[in-house]
Amino acid sequence: MRILITGATGLIGKKITQICHEKGVGVNYLTTSKKKIKEKENYRGFFWNPSSGEIDVRCLEGVGAIINLAGASVFQPWTKKAKANILNSRVDSLNLLFQTLKNNPHEVGQIISASAIGIYESSYQKMHYEDESAVDNSFLGKVVQKWEAAVDPFKDLGLRVAKVRIGLVLSNEGGALPQMQRPLAYNLGTSLGSGQQWQSWIHIEDLARIFLHILENGLTGVYNGVAPNPATNEDLTEQLAKTMDKKLWLPKVPSFMLKLVMGEMSSAVLSSQLVSSKKIENTGFDFRYTNLEKAFEDLWHKKTG
Repeated sequence: MRILITGATGLIGKKITQICHEKGVGVNYLTTSKKKIKEKENYRGFFWNPSSGEIDVRCLEGVGAIINLAGASVFQPWTKKAKANILNSRVDSLNLLFQTLKNNPHEVGQIISASAIGIYESSYQKMHYEDESAVDNSFLGKVVQKWEAAVDPFKDLGLRVAKVRIGLVLSNEGGALPQMQRPLAYNLGTSLGSGQQWQSWIHIEDLARIFLHILENGLTGVYNGVAPNPATNEDLTEQLAKTMDKKLWLPKVPSFMLKLVMGEMSSAVLSSQLVSSKKIENTGFDFRYTNLEKAFEDLWHKKTG
């Protein structure tokens, strides 16, 4: 069996592809860039353009499952155009996949789609679980709600459907970690806002393994893609500084300043989500990185070793 991955050339997709190859699983992938198309036995690229409805249906050949990671980065200035792209890039890609499966012969029995913990209401005390119905009244909350809703119709095609609500991904290859390391390298790092907002993080390796654990066990439903021990922004910053052997001496960046500079997008770094990993653990998944110290040490060693 082969797996079709959308977003395979992105941060999470690359790690999932790497593990698939280690397991001897072939990967087909969809890309909006024809320059990124490769043709290898274990890694075959196909062009698609979700905004125009264009897709190479040969991407389904030999495919038994789909891992959907498609979507524009939320870390860009939230102009009206950018916000539309953030939402549409997620919904359009799923709609196109749905129509492609509906109208073409295939052997796909499962889809696992990325989601985000931004759907949960911001809180400094409440622990969030997958069975909650409340949605955060923010741009990201509404995006995730529509993103997840676009996955549900695949059940009508007889597919097993799972969603992974991803937290703060720790990786040397991209995401938040390199942005945090940069000022710390010059002893200029500091916490954001009050520093007490919860950031439910996960090591990139564990996140990729969660997707494949769901795939291999045929799981359905919603799962939080976060490590067992969330940390506050202040704890996270202090632990990273300790790992890098750097000093923290600057005052925290006030919330009003972040809002002034980042506008509405400041909610992405100031919101607080304390999220549980118990549901995925109860399926037999074992995390390799359960605390920040171990996760940062592994990534820092790989970066500098």
